[in-house]
Amino acid sequence: MSNKTKIVKPIKDAWVLKSVQDSLKKDFDTGMRNFTIFQVGKATLLRVSDVLKLKKSDVYDYDGQIKRNAYTIDKKTKKHNVLYLKPVVKDLENYYVWLQEWQSKHPQQQVFTSQWLFPSFTRPEKHIDRKRYYRIMYKVGQKLNIPYLGTHTMRKTGAFKVYEQTNHNIGLVMKLLNHSSEEVTLAYLGLDQETREHILDTINFD
Repeated sequence: MSNKTKIVKPIKDAWVLKSVQDSLKKDFDTGMRNFTIFQVGKATLLRVSDVLKLKKSDVYDYDGQIKRNAYTIDKKTKKHNVLYLKPVVKDLENYYVWLQEWQSKHPQQQVFTSQWLFPSFTRPEKHIDRKRYYRIMYKVGQKLNIPYLGTHTMRKTGAFKVYEQTNHNIGLVMKLLNHSSEEVTLAYLGLDQETREHILDTINFD
């Protein structure tokens, strides 16, 4: 199934989420990069294209410390974003060290000195592209027999977590996703039909 027609859903089950994270990290030579992309996308709710074009200078200070916020502009909507990085500080710290170690072992691959937060490991002057990350997610889905994984999985999963853990604060989720309406956000999370059915379950049709 192509990336355009595939139905991508949020990961709602904690065990499934852990399995996906473990596969991203352990089943690829570039595992820590792939895992950190997922973690950053999940925590910031950025679209994958905006995650992949982050620069190291957006996230790290000159001495490698994690900034409190990153400032971006949505590629799709052109809206300004202020990203709160505290939820992924540990992941970004571990990734920074891993990149340093990788480059020391593979001096011909200038991934640590690349300007990109998530560089291509074959062409470090460029960031990893969306098609490549889709193929990574597709392989994880095949291995784990999860048919709904794709490049939007991290964003949808993060949005669903916020929705569930804020007592269904759809307004907050809408703002974090830069959506124009709650209806769009509910549809994005696949909750519009689910919400209607939940309400209908409470109706006495006798």
